[in-house]
Amino acid sequence: MLHMPDLKFQPEMRVLSREQIQEIHWASLEVLEKTGIVMNHPKALEAMDGAGCRLDDVRVRIPAWLVEDCLRMAPKRLVLGNRSGDRTVCLQGRYSWFGPSLDCINYLDPDTGQRIPFTLEHCAATARLSAALPNFEWSMVIGMASDQPPEIADRLVAKTVLENSPQPLVFCCNNGQSLKAIHEMAIAIAGSQDNFRNAPFLVQYSEPISPLSYFGPSLEKIIYCSENRIPLIILSAPLSGGTGPANLTGAIVLGNAESLSGLVLSQLISPGTPFVYGIQASIMDMRSTIYSYGSAEGALMNCAATDLARFYDLPQFSTAGSTDSKHLDAQSGIEAAFQCLSAALSGGGLIHDCGSWMDHGTLAAPEMMVMDNEILHMVRQFMKGFTVNQDSLSVGLIDEIGPGRQYLQHPATLRDFKEIFYSKLFDRSMVLAPDAPDFTARLRRLTMDFMSREPAALPPEVTRELDLMAKSWRSGH
Repeated sequence: MLHMPDLKFQPEMRVLSREQIQEIHWASLEVLEKTGIVMNHPKALEAMDGAGCRLDDVRVRIPAWLVEDCLRMAPKRLVLGNRSGDRTVCLQGRYSWFGPSLDCINYLDPDTGQRIPFTLEHCAATARLSAALPNFEWSMVIGMASDQPPEIADRLVAKTVLENSPQPLVFCCNNGQSLKAIHEMAIAIAGSQDNFRNAPFLVQYSEPISPLSYFGPSLEKIIYCSENRIPLIILSAPLSGGTGPANLTGAIVLGNAESLSGLVLSQLISPGTPFVYGIQASIMDMRSTIYSYGSAEGALMNCAATDLARFYDLPQFSTAGSTDSKHLDAQSGIEAAFQCLSAALSGGGLIHDCGSWMDHGTLAAPEMMVMDNEILHMVRQFMKGFTVNQDSLSVGLIDEIGPGRQYLQHPATLRDFKEIFYSKLFDRSMVLAPDAPDFTARLRRLTMDFMSREPAALPPEVTRELDLMAKSWRSGH
């Protein structure tokens, strides 16, 4: 056979055609230009007014040409680092990077099976677990510290995650004062502002309030991030049928307009601000009025947001791996698997909510994180697709073995079987022994194994500096 090059193709999926994307884009521009958006912050209003927007008190109408200009200003690629300054997560192309979620109020204890309030120690435990799981490439502030003073709990949670995980951290916080304190911690860990900017390991996460509103603290954080070149996520989250149109396309138009408005403000404050685009729309379940995190419609709208992000050539923040179930059960596994595969097939970028976003976003469960990690092993294998080349076509091997013989003892089998994924959780054995652990027991055992692993600690001098910062927060100075 003549020499042939490797032919590779990654499985992929689109849910919007080019023509549909263009119409959604134009409709979003019309919303921003005709209806506008509320921005209740003097500096934001000043920036918008000076750039040519029409202001009616705090309501801002943004011209289409300004949106297009700001899209051209925004970076098309974002590289994040870890605590050591290594550039580890590159948001470009179709590769997906998976991580956990944030701000859960309850914790499902894997040791007791009890649902309890989330505490600062649970923040440390889930951060260490995220760092130990091979398919979690970045982390978040997974829960809220109910045992800490509420006015500084967001800073203490961020400090705890930074101390217990070396991964890039996506975080949210209450206001600009907290954001400044968390930024100062990052500079202390990096050693300098220049080091931090070379491999930023903090990404600030903010949301508009659907429909079409920003409140002051959110705008304050967008402005601070833009001025200080901190990577910024704007994730719109319209609730279809509640805070957005029940029509799925209309909800995407609204969410797109809201995310683009944040992009415009960030680029007006500082052109070239690292910006991550996002829409996390889902349905309101009319039987319960909850925001459904496990719905098929939510997964479809997330894929539509990925199509739009690719149209704009922007880094994207997406979601997968969550469930509306209150338990580790068949529902949680089905919803998580469906979302993870569809998000990867669509090419979502920074994908959050894996395993730590149960019961409508209220419950974090280490066991769910470990189960999602196994799902992601399968997704990664699937996304490899096929390599077609002279060797993989195996024409010579098939001829050598011939009819009626087996391949088990051939050296090619010894070489190639190692590419197969062998799960530590799922059971493929043929015989069930009387004392064999069931899925729940295997999952708990694997979870406790991962939770026992300790990441590298920060240098002692950095830990002392962070502790001094926390002491000053507690004293109010």
